[in-house]
Amino acid sequence: MADIVSPAVRSRMMASIKGKDTKPELVVRSFLHRAGFRFSLHRKDLPGRPDIVLPKYRTVVFVHGCFWHRHSGCPFATTPMKNAGFWRTKFRENTARDIRNRSALELLGWRVETVWSCELPSPRLPRLIQQLGHHRAIDPRGA
Repeated sequence: MADIVSPAVRSRMMASIKGKDTKPELVVRSFLHRAGFRFSLHRKDLPGRPDIVLPKYRTVVFVHGCFWHRHSGCPFATTPMKNAGFWRTKFRENTARDIRNRSALELLGWRVETVWSCELPSPRLPRLIQQLGHHRAIDPRGA
């Protein structure tokens, strides 16, 4: 199927896609904040610059878009037909980077949670709160 917009318009549309402070990320941040959790954002000193960092719980949260990060089985994880080779390479690199960042964070002792944009709003957020609450009593510093 041919693109319904010109290449210039498509380029402008793709360039306008934000990397942080996205609507799904704001939903998760708001939910966590209302539940009493305090966190920092996009810490440059951690692999992958996680979207949300909860130092007290040694937990980071990535809020991933299904298209860009290839949410398995998700109807939003489509591959454009035009320039398909480029997109396959781009998506392969994105997922490889996600795996590297997750592994690096886990080696540093961080728990890594991923919330997919298609999961919002959903039971995923209360489950995230429950997981964090379960780890409230665990302080790796013994404090």
